[in-house]
Amino acid sequence: MDIKILKNLSDAVGIGHIKTASQIAKEQLSKYAAAEDFGGIGIIARIDADSDKTIMLEAHIDEVGFIVTHVFDDGFVKVANIGGNDGRILPAQPVVIHGKNDIPAVFASTPPHLSKDKTEALQADEILLDTGVGCDAKNLISPGDLITYEADFKELTEGRVMGKSLDDRSGVFCLLEVAKRLKGRKLPCNVVFCLSEQEELGTRGARTASFAVNCDEAIAIDVTFGDAPDVPTLKSGKLGKGVMIGISPILNRTITDKLICLAKENKIPYQLEVMGGTTGTDADVISVAKDGIPCGLVSIPLRNMHTPTEIIDIGDIGSVCDILENYILSGGAL
Repeated sequence: MDIKILKNLSDAVGIGHIKTASQIAKEQLSKYAAAEDFGGIGIIARIDADSDKTIMLEAHIDEVGFIVTHVFDDGFVKVANIGGNDGRILPAQPVVIHGKNDIPAVFASTPPHLSKDKTEALQADEILLDTGVGCDAKNLISPGDLITYEADFKELTEGRVMGKSLDDRSGVFCLLEVAKRLKGRKLPCNVVFCLSEQEELGTRGARTASFAVNCDEAIAIDVTFGDAPDVPTLKSGKLGKGVMIGISPILNRTITDKLICLAKENKIPYQLEVMGGTTGTDADVISVAKDGIPCGLVSIPLRNMHTPTEIIDIGDIGSVCDILENYILSGGAL
């Protein structure tokens, strides 16, 4: 696997109408299948086989961020959330405002010497951004401009990497790797790769893609909670222990069982993620699209979700790729 591609995906901007991440992914995906935009909120590519059956593999490519709601004369900016940002990390957090040009900024922070005791985290619309541009702010920044975290992808020790949007660029990276592995091979079914946008705004891209793609079954690829201090053990997966296979009433049990069986047969490290209702992923809308699309879910354990310092294990990405490759080569579950 070429980790440089994951770095480029993570560092790129993919929010609202700014689609740099999608352009990078489309360029890579086009090496293995004909890729095209659909509905302005995603990319679809297809590898055809001599088969009447089609399986869709889906991951979302958008990221959380912010949008400018007001620009003050003194260079401070008021914002609103795009997606579920973690308010606890916002004070003194660096960001980039994508205005007339890219403008570095930082969320204002009260010095600890002056702050009052307060345990509740402030929300994005309760903190102003400091741009440092003073009275030029209104010439450079406008309401509606988009904002992303300022953070660079880093390789850590023991196969771990950190980045601002590994949710879910790591899933996108998996699909690019699987497409690479499948190109030129004799397949028992057609495969559609879907890179959807606006998942963080209500799974909108996957909902649309489910109608644009005539598939017989699907698997969503996303991230899930990774083990960390204060994260409940029973609600998280361990980094480095393999793909998380989802089990839920909304997921197709035959697909789930097939994924578990393939992991065992091929000695692919895996963990189970059991959910009592919906999954909080694109699988929720795929499974009820049209007259119902049988859907499975595989996830990558991730620490520090919805922050600029998300951490994953490259080995877990490998296990996701292995199980998806074997699933397609087996012809799916239904």
